[in-house]
Amino acid sequence: MKIPGLLYMRQQQRVIKEVVLILLIIVIIGLLFFANIQYTRNNPGGNDFLVHWVGTKSFVQEGISPYSDQVALEIQDLVYGRPARSGEHELRVAYPFYSIFLFLPFSFIEDFSVARAFWMTLLELSIIFSTILLIRIVNWKPKLLMTLLLIVFGLFWYHSLRPLINGNAVVLILLTITLVLYGIKNQIDELVGISMALMTIKPQVVVVFILFICIWAIVNHRLKIIFWFIGTVLLLIFVGIFIYPSWPMEFLREVFRYPGYNPPGTPATALAYLMPGIGSRLGILISMLSGVILIAEWIFGKNSRDLKFVWISSLSLILGQWVNIQTDPGNFIIMFPAIILSLKVFEERWKNFGQWLNIVLLAILFFIPWLIFVNTIDFNYQPIQNPIMFFPVPIMLIIMMYWVRWWVKNPVTDLLSS
Repeated sequence: MKIPGLLYMRQQQRVIKEVVLILLIIVIIGLLFFANIQYTRNNPGGNDFLVHWVGTKSFVQEGISPYSDQVALEIQDLVYGRPARSGEHELRVAYPFYSIFLFLPFSFIEDFSVARAFWMTLLELSIIFSTILLIRIVNWKPKLLMTLLLIVFGLFWYHSLRPLINGNAVVLILLTITLVLYGIKNQIDELVGISMALMTIKPQVVVVFILFICIWAIVNHRLKIIFWFIGTVLLLIFVGIFIYPSWPMEFLREVFRYPGYNPPGTPATALAYLMPGIGSRLGILISMLSGVILIAEWIFGKNSRDLKFVWISSLSLILGQWVNIQTDPGNFIIMFPAIILSLKVFEERWKNFGQWLNIVLLAILFFIPWLIFVNTIDFNYQPIQNPIMFFPVPIMLIIMMYWVRWWVKNPVTDLLSS
């Protein structure tokens, strides 16, 4: 008779814990939204979100193409109070049409500050969830204070806070990347393929990462990943064509137009701005070297598993921003898995010293980008980052990645095992 009673008490305790957890999550969401609505009502901005909010509203409510000049002029009028001048950002929709499904719920909110607050809350929750899930993916068990520190870092790091304030959907790309790594580890190939398809709303940011995952899936006979990826992308494309048949051509027009009104978006153009004499050639050399390194690591790690796989994936996310494909430092939050992996290895390797080293490294990664940004900022219609931001964090993370490479790949153990 005692055993059923004990089981009943444990079940009650489990239910109580679940209720408390749900209430805690609701409180956190409420506090985040309250803070965000106070911020959005007193601080203009969120232009990345504004572009797609207006574009989606215009199509859903008026049937106007989100890629049209009419929508672009409406957005420019909201930001500049006039049409964009030569040299200014044209604030045009440049995402695939199926991205409207993401922005659709927010387009029904008439007050932009409220819509932006809800959007920021979603992005913040995505960062928190991604941080916790990445910690689990790399099999790390940090102390509670370190976990909280990582969450705070994840929210206020330069490459996190900037997309949060601007409303950049790249934060959700980080979430899909995290789900891909989780799905690979736990052999949930459907989740991997669908997540890869969803991240194509910003294809230039993840094209190298997607290419690596596809090659790895073929080599390791995980073809279900390819099936779900291609199937989901085709579904999104054809649903979009059914709703708006001409979107592929209009989208491609915007893709080719995009580099013309954006700040430097490759190492070559960034260095050409910083060093007009040799910058362009040096940037092309960096891109070529990044490509060679990636190909070599992909070959060596074609059968990688666990931490080795996360290491190569993280390196692909870092160097993928340097392979001469148009991007922006505002997208560098996708490099966050490299930070979690490196810190995990340091703590595992050096215990107490590793914990202090992690705090120092987090401080360096936090303060250096902010110091460089503040000292090179260009105030225009909004604070414009200098192209120098293309380099500090990737350089630091590449150093960290190759610092831990030996321990992650553990070649001595591999040799003995073989």
